[in-house]
Amino acid sequence: MFDTLITGGTVVNAEGERKADIGIANGRIEAILSPGETAGARTHVNATGKHLLPGLVDAHAHLREPGLTHKEDFESGTKAAALGGVTTVLDMPTDEPWTATGQELRDKMELARGRVNVDVGFQGVISKDMNAVGEMLKLRPVSLELFTADVPSAYLFDSVDSIQQILQKFGKENTVIGISPGDQSILSGSHARDHAGIQGFLSSRPPLAEANGIARAVLAAAQSAATIHIRQINSLLGLGVWRRLKDMADATVETTPQNLFFTAEDYEKLGANLKGSPPLRGSDDVQALRAALSEGLIDIVATDHAPHSAAEKAAPYGAFAEIPGGMPGLQTLLPVMLKLVDEGVIKLTDLVRMCALAPARRFGLGLSKGAIVAGYDADIVIIDRSRKSRITNAQQMSRAGYTPFDGWTVPAEITDVFLRGRAIVSHGSLVAAAQGQVIARQD
Repeated sequence: MFDTLITGGTVVNAEGERKADIGIANGRIEAILSPGETAGARTHVNATGKHLLPGLVDAHAHLREPGLTHKEDFESGTKAAALGGVTTVLDMPTDEPWTATGQELRDKMELARGRVNVDVGFQGVISKDMNAVGEMLKLRPVSLELFTADVPSAYLFDSVDSIQQILQKFGKENTVIGISPGDQSILSGSHARDHAGIQGFLSSRPPLAEANGIARAVLAAAQSAATIHIRQINSLLGLGVWRRLKDMADATVETTPQNLFFTAEDYEKLGANLKGSPPLRGSDDVQALRAALSEGLIDIVATDHAPHSAAEKAAPYGAFAEIPGGMPGLQTLLPVMLKLVDEGVIKLTDLVRMCALAPARRFGLGLSKGAIVAGYDADIVIIDRSRKSRITNAQQMSRAGYTPFDGWTVPAEITDVFLRGRAIVSHGSLVAAAQGQVIARQD
């Protein structure tokens, strides 16, 4: 006797699709059954004609709590995630204060308990206080983040030597080091020149800065035998460096949905709402990213969900670069990735690999997340590909109140979302109080 039996659907994992029924008990997938195989259950869900995906794992999100809750908080951000089929959010450490010590990580975990609508894992930041980082590791964050440009000095490691020293010290710990690639020397040089407009912003963070950041990260990881994950690749030049060097180290890379659709020309229309970092690139870069996605060169697609209040985005600034960078993305990750499936850029199995299985495995959650497999958490998203849906600003649960994908039509509809076997979204609406858990690295 199962708690829940989902029948009639097509189960999609990274390795393939098949018709199957899913038996759920005690929050886990108890069995994958042949279609029509006799089984009893307290609750029956008919998914005939629909596709069942593992809940997505967003490896790069900013839920803005503590300290920045006018932008977002645990409740609003995880409601957006649930509606978008993201059942696990990995939260970045750049709040107020930054999550740089064991106590700050512990406090953040306690703030989240009982208030998150999906599971949330936390990422800590590496600061120049090495003892503080060591204390964080005892709480098993899903990553330690290393920044090489554009951050406060306490968290800035802008030389090859400093990156190498960090990877030597923490690279052999049971964690992954997330690296945001950049080149502080280029950023500093640009501030000495005219950088008031959009072009100034683009020149302050050119593809050269990204490519050099990627090269330094991979070479330092190769020297230290560290495990690294490179954040937000988005340029043709960066991809070229990644292709040539990636096999030298235990390294993975991510990009974001916005970098697969928008170009720098879109700043003229969407302006502040589309401004983030790294800057959007040209059409050649977008096409190269899409080709890399099709090829399997990019490991993970994550959102960099980083909302700001409408007032912050609308305020006057002396330079385009000074506009707060970031936009919401949790609620739209699955819909826009399905658009790429419809366009033939990727397959549905690729979507599952890049947005569920790969991030779960890379960030230490591969024993329970990222696949529809017996013994795993019953985090399941049901989509109806026979129906279309429309993304609108009005639907968005993020406190940002908008999405850059407003008005887009998606060739599928998210009908149901289950977290540990319990329905949290039904017919496209939230149907449960917060029941997500704070999770830690498992392996």
